[in-house]
Amino acid sequence: MLSRRAIQSLLGPSLRRASTHFGFEQVNEEEKADRVRQVFTGVADKYDLMNDAMSMGIHRLWKDYFVQSLPLRSNAKMLDVAGGTGDISFRALRRFPRAHVTVCDINEEMLRVGEHKAHEDKMIDCSRLSFVVGDGEKLPFEDNSFDAYTISFGIRNCTHVDQVVREAHRVLKPGGLFACLEFSQIHPALRQMYDLYSFQVIPVMGEVLAKDYNSYKYLVESIRRFPNQTDFSELISSTGLKDVRYENLSFGICAIHTARK
Repeated sequence: MLSRRAIQSLLGPSLRRASTHFGFEQVNEEEKADRVRQVFTGVADKYDLMNDAMSMGIHRLWKDYFVQSLPLRSNAKMLDVAGGTGDISFRALRRFPRAHVTVCDINEEMLRVGEHKAHEDKMIDCSRLSFVVGDGEKLPFEDNSFDAYTISFGIRNCTHVDQVVREAHRVLKPGGLFACLEFSQIHPALRQMYDLYSFQVIPVMGEVLAKDYNSYKYLVESIRRFPNQTDFSELISSTGLKDVRYENLSFGICAIHTARK
């Protein structure tokens, strides 16, 4: 009897499952989505703590700068994708108290943590926040709905990054702002030290603080698989967004990419 793999080979490439990367592993696309969901379900309650520990608090400065640099009207309608725990959304509402921010995340546990934080934060007007479960590759929103689309440290976990950016283009109003904060390619002079810290320290930190070594091993590997600044800028341009720019933070540990519809 022929194996399933042999049958798929005989049927041709159109019927074989497409593969993609999960960190340094090669997996089926469907498997990646499930495994990423498991990662963030597992770390949701410790996600903010681990961000502080891994970056020694510097992620807060990156996010502050990211939001402060957003050129938005005070009453803007903003979509924050992969925004589960609310770090970007809450900063945006503090800066633009008349705005409305929709927090969209594929992971319900991350949204649960974000909603809890919102209700605990006396500086947040929860009537100006919406929490929606949704996939960045097929957003549950109409065309031309938002003045701004943000995604922070989330796009590299998506299976089809180009489709995520196309969806951003679709839901943005004409002239709307696309803004992405993501880990990127560090300056070569710092790469050896950065790799040593990333691969030898961060997963161990994940085991100690979040009881999860493998999820943080994946997160470190996922950074290395993400396109560098130039390649990601070209991908953004290919979706039809205009005026594509990027700015490095901390010697390229992360970068802000912006564009307009």
